[in-house]
This record gives sequence, C-alpha cells and structure tokens, in this order.
Amino acid sequence: MKKLVAIICLLGTSFFSNALEEEIVKSTISNVTVYSQGAQIFRKASFNVKTGVSQIILENVSSYLDAKSIQVKATGGIIILDTKFSMYYPKPEEISLEGLPLKVRQDIQRLEDSLEWINFDLQTLQNEIDVLNATKSILANNGAVRGQGKVNDSIALLKETIDYYTIKMNELNVKLGNLNRKKATKTKERDAMSGRLTKLRNYQSSNNLTPANAGPIPRIIITVQATTPVSGKLDVSYLVSQAGWIPLYDLRSEIATGQVNLNYKAQVFQSTGEKWDNVRLTISTNNPYQNKTKPTLHPWYVNYASYQQGYAAPSTTNNMSTGIMYKEKAASEDRKKTEAYSTADYESSATTADQFVTMVNQTISAEFIIDLPYTIESNNEQHMVLISNKDLKANYKYFTVPKADKSAYLVAQISKLEELQLVPAKASIFFDGSYIGETYLDPTSLDDTLNLSLGKDPNIIVKRTYLKNDTKEKIVGNYIEKTYTYLIEVKNQKATNIDIIIQDQIPVAYDGDIEITLLESAKAKYNSVTGLLEWDSKLKPKQSELIQFSYKVKYNKDKQLNL
Repeated sequence: MKKLVAIICLLGTSFFSNALEEEIVKSTISNVTVYSQGAQIFRKASFNVKTGVSQIILENVSSYLDAKSIQVKATGGIIILDTKFSMYYPKPEEISLEGLPLKVRQDIQRLEDSLEWINFDLQTLQNEIDVLNATKSILANNGAVRGQGKVNDSIALLKETIDYYTIKMNELNVKLGNLNRKKATKTKERDAMSGRLTKLRNYQSSNNLTPANAGPIPRIIITVQATTPVSGKLDVSYLVSQAGWIPLYDLRSEIATGQVNLNYKAQVFQSTGEKWDNVRLTISTNNPYQNKTKPTLHPWYVNYASYQQGYAAPSTTNNMSTGIMYKEKAASEDRKKTEAYSTADYESSATTADQFVTMVNQTISAEFIIDLPYTIESNNEQHMVLISNKDLKANYKYFTVPKADKSAYLVAQISKLEELQLVPAKASIFFDGSYIGETYLDPTSLDDTLNLSLGKDPNIIVKRTYLKNDTKEKIVGNYIEKTYTYLIEVKNQKATNIDIIIQDQIPVAYDGDIEITLLESAKAKYNSVTGLLEWDSKLKPKQSELIQFSYKVKYNKDKQLNL
C-alpha cells in the first residue's frame, strides 16, 4: 500500500513539473499594411522564458484575426513549436463595494433591504385584492334567485337577496379602494427607492469600483522550447478583416499652365477592436480576400436542341460615347482668392504628406509606404491619408456631340497614368479654382488617355439641322432607297483659337438585307463598325465651320424600317 501511494505521488510530481510555463507579454503595433479589404497587423514584443517548453501569450489582439495568417519570428535561439489563436474567458469577479464611502455603502444596503420588504408588502396587498375581486365575481354571477314557492314568498326572498347583494358589494368596494390606495403608495415608494439605488450604483460604476470586464480575451499563444533561460524579441503579423481603404481623387486643372494636378488619397477605416496608435501605414492595392485561383476551361459540348425556339435579334443601343467622363453639378466654391497666392508670398511652403510616401511596385500590386505616424481608432471612421500629389501634362480640347447635346464641352486629355498605379474611384473636379462636379476615374480601361470633362462653354455655338429638301426616296426593284442629309454648324465666339472635335453617327445594319452607304462625310474619320463620324477642327476667333454629311439606306420595300 505504501508503494502504491509513493507511485501516485511520484506521478503527480512528474505531471506538475511538466506543466507549461506561461508568460503573458505586452506587445505594440508597429506597422499596418492596409489592403482594399482587410489589413496586415505587425506587432513587436519582448520575452523571457525558462529552460524547457513555455507558452508566450499576446493578449488583446483583434477578435477578427484570421488564424491561418499568423506569422511569428523570434530572436534568442529558441525553437517555435506551435502558434495558435484562441479566446480566453477569465473567471468573473465578485461585485465588491470596498472603496465606497461608508454612507454610500450603508444607503445601498438599506435600499436593497427596503426594496425586498416592500415587494413582500405589495404581493400581500395584491393577494387580498385578488380574493375580493373573486368574491365580487361570485356575487355578480349568482345574483338571480329562482324559486318554486308562492309569489309572495318569491318577492320577499328577492328583496332580501337584493339587500344582501347591495351591502356586500359596497363593503367589498370600500375594501378594494383602500387596498388599491395602499398599493399605489407602496408602488411609488418602491419606484423612488429603485431610482435612488440606480443612482448610487452609477456612482459606484463611475468610480471604477465595478469588476473588470469578464468578456473573452483574444490571444495569440506561441509555444517555444529553450535549452537555457533566454530573452529575446518577437515579430508577429496577422491578417484582420473589418478594415480597408477607399480611393479618392481630386483633379485640379488650370488651362493657363496646361497641367492637371492629381491628388491621390486613401480613406482608411477600421473597426478591428485594436487601436492603431502612432503606427506606420502602408497602403496596398492588393485584396487578400479576392480569389487567387486561376480559372480552368473544361470541354464545351454542343448538340442539337430537342425543339426550336423563336429567334430574337440582339438588342442594340446607339452608343455615342465620346470618352468624356462628366457629371456636371450646379455648385462652385470661392477658391480663386485662396489659390491666387503664390508660394513667392511666403518664405517657405508647407510640406505635404505625399513627400513622405514611397511607392513600391510588387508583382501583382502596388504598395505606398507612408513615412509618417498615424493614429486610427477602432470606430470605423474614415481618415484621409495622402498617397501622392502629381502635376500631369494635359491637352485641352473641346468636344461636341450635337445629335445628343448642342453644347461644346472643354475636355482635358491626360495620358501616361499607368505609372501612378491608380485604381478605379470617384474624383472631384476643380477648374481654375472652382468646383465643377464629380466624375469616375477608371485607369483599368483599355484607353490609355483619360478624357476629363470640365463643363460647357457657352461661347461656342453648335447647331445640327436635318435638310429635308435634300432627302430623297426612290424604289429600285424590290428595294426602297432613302437618302438622309444633315448640316452641322460650329461657331467660335471666343477671343482665342480653339481645337474642337465634332462627333456624329450614321446607323449600322444588323440584317444583311439592309444596306447603308455613307455618301458624303466632309473628310470625317469614319468607323464602319460603330458608324461613328469624327471631325477634328481648328477655329479662329469669330470663325464658323459648316459640315454636311449624308448617307443612303436600302431595304426591302415589303418591310418596315424604323429610322
């Protein structure tokens, strides 16, 4: 028996000697890489471990952490055995009134005792009220008297019943009234006590006398092994959701300089549960939550259908796209006076945040390293981070599409945007210090030139006229031939020369039985696929230009054609 006890004691000693040493270390966020969706958090910490296997614990990390993304690097010659993410649930603390003034503690205790007794009194009153109400109900439901005796006897019995009913109901009503008054008084006392108790408890809470939050604590647990006691440093990184950035642009153009200033900004937000305090940010165009697997094409088998459906011609829309991205707004800002001051008026200009940004081109994304500290709370509010500020060479031209709008639009044409690593986003437009409106900048389009519309110019007059007299129609065999003629007039009423691009179109046939021929183009650039006509003109002050074009449509006379 003694041997058995010795063996059990030996096993117990061995078990506790092999228990893992735990060390909870403090860590700080040093860097954050913000993706279009999500963010990569970089933490630093110092540790001390004993000989053997130990667990280093980092607390208060984000609960939105992706456990698969955890990466750990360490110094000090330790071996990293395991890394995991877990939620720790601490034992709830008992509520204590220690530290409160004596009078406050006594008041809380008295109020709690009084509320307990007053609730007993209210329950007793309610019980009596229930009994009286039940008695009234019995009397009310059994007030009729039925008898088989003489008439005189029945009348006498009825009179006695009514007298009894009246006396008893009055007694019950008096008792009920008294009880309800007592109940109302007690209820007011109870509500007043409850309000006073709530205020005292709020006082207790405001003086930090409530127990610490016993909610779950997110942890990163790193299991390490050391042959000797060692100290070192940890670099831990992980991916979190509930964060990201939204691109935003400001485009400021000045026709006098022939340039467009591009402000590239990132609206950074996060609600990860971690405060990014005085950290270095990196803005990345990558999205780690986006699909990274290449699509695969499988064999495409076709066969005859078991029945024939009706044929429907593809829907078409006449697209007079001019490449102009424009959204005009009837609003302007009085910025001219502010922007009129030149840097020569000051001894030195203020340094802008974009001068602390370094762009790094990755294989499949771009990163902008911000060499300035930022503090971003976990409240999902947007914080503006300036990525770059560039002056771009612009070519200013006028565009007009008189078929759609008899106005001339000033357009700044900007090229070579690919080197800026822009992403599609909204852009606010400013022209000569005034706010023009908003557009959508899409650098991913195949067109290498951005056409930035700056609004209408009322000093350029555009007219488009359908010349009915020159319209002809004749029948040739089984076909009808119609000729259409239009006249476009553009007049420059400005005091300067202008370059203007005029666009129009002729219809395009989908049916091979319809034949469309351009008869007169006035030397336009013609796209036979889209039917687009384009003239590039230069007009001096007060000069006008007339452009006439015509086309012929030939179609079956037995069919209707909608033009």
